[in-house]
Amino acid sequence: MSLTPPLDPQAIREMRQENPKIRDRDFAAQFDISEAQLVAAYLGEGVTQLDANIDEIFPRLAALGEVMALTRNASCVIEKVGTYSDFRPGKHASMVLTPEIDLRLFPRHFTTAFAVERKSDAGIRRSVQFFDAAGDAVHKVHLRAASNLEAWATLVSDLALPEQEPHLSVTPRQPAEAPKADPQKAEHLRSAWAKMTDTHQFRQLTSKLKMNRLGAYRIAGEPLARQLEAGSVDTMLHALRDQGIEVMIFVGNPGCIQIHAGPVQNLRSMGPWQNILDPGFDLHLRLDHLTEVWAVNKPTQRGDAISVEAFDSQGQVILQVFGRRDGDRDHRPEWAEIVAALPSLSDTNTGQRTLPETEAAL
Repeated sequence: MSLTPPLDPQAIREMRQENPKIRDRDFAAQFDISEAQLVAAYLGEGVTQLDANIDEIFPRLAALGEVMALTRNASCVIEKVGTYSDFRPGKHASMVLTPEIDLRLFPRHFTTAFAVERKSDAGIRRSVQFFDAAGDAVHKVHLRAASNLEAWATLVSDLALPEQEPHLSVTPRQPAEAPKADPQKAEHLRSAWAKMTDTHQFRQLTSKLKMNRLGAYRIAGEPLARQLEAGSVDTMLHALRDQGIEVMIFVGNPGCIQIHAGPVQNLRSMGPWQNILDPGFDLHLRLDHLTEVWAVNKPTQRGDAISVEAFDSQGQVILQVFGRRDGDRDHRPEWAEIVAALPSLSDTNTGQRTLPETEAAL
């Protein structure tokens, strides 16, 4: 998607007025603009562009009190109610660490930020919305009834940019990285994988071997990686609900990863969406986007870290689910039993298919 020069804000507002019920993301896709350009078209009409430096804005979010944090990709949305009371800055990666809102932030993707006020049947809805260079949403903070409006007004006043320019330019969206694997290095991969002592070593391992996550899963084989039927994710969610087991669910995009730690209590299917609708925690998952699903075992000093990981048709991760850490343990036997019972993909080469030459060379 290349949007230079940007569309006229007046034209965007007119199109929006004719299509008031479509969600922002869907409207932007339908009319070939970015979501950030849609928001920017309303600068001065309830929208204020802010300094997008997360080291400036995220420490101020704590003063808002109770809010809802939202992160999404094209296939999954996670929403958590809580506070931003523990922001930890970092040059390449920052964090918010509270029991409710747990985030990993990658500052280079936070290009544009807006304070948004919109009228609704329930009153004025307020949010802080962050976008990347392509105008795609990275993270959003939605105020709630209990939020501190004085802190909101101060944040907007202090961080508003001197120039409010509704003609927002964006860059073309970067293509997704295809799965990368080298079958000739499969034995080296399996040997080094089995010697891991921490899950964070996995990325270093695959990078060293010039692979990525999904490419490595495809050639590792059991017991390290087992390809599952796509329907296994829904089966897993029902098992979690029925057994009351606590898990960690990771949902994100290149700029932000948001984590839920706790149970799954209420499931409700709506068309292609499976929804978790729990107190303080919602998740919305497009089951029809699940193209590859893997059960993965990463050894650590705290025990085996077992996960179920789902990918879309482009090889991008949709979500990952781990057993919730228990004290000094990564291994949760009851979670491992759920994963072990999930059906493998119905071919006989679970996790060990032969890659075409073109794919192996990626």
